[in-house]
Amino acid sequence: MNRAVAAGAAALTVAAGLGIRAAAGGDFAKYAGDALYTVLVYVLVLMIAPRTRPVTAAGSALAFSWAVELSQLTGVPGELSRHSAVARLVLGSTFNAPDLLWYVVGAAAAWAVHRGTAARPAR
Repeated sequence: MNRAVAAGAAALTVAAGLGIRAAAGGDFAKYAGDALYTVLVYVLVLMIAPRTRPVTAAGSALAFSWAVELSQLTGVPGELSRHSAVARLVLGSTFNAPDLLWYVVGAAAAWAVHRGTAARPAR
């Protein structure tokens, strides 16, 4: 995947997250946001290293997402989030165990789409 395609995928991912948040609420929006967070990390990995294999990008995105979630157990992200909207968006504020599953869903979805598009012959 080239950087331009990855940048487009990042923009679509952010738009999807904002759209879901505006149209839906509650648990659906929260957990869809968790999955899309990992999808966004996935495409950011591809923007940095476009030749990354899908499985490596998925593993990297999942590891990053889990590390951020687990860091919330320390209270540091929560404190930073009280002072910065950017920190709140990137780091979250409180640990929620189900988020770990939704990060897996996001990584798997990104992997499947990337793998499916990479397998198609170029025109």
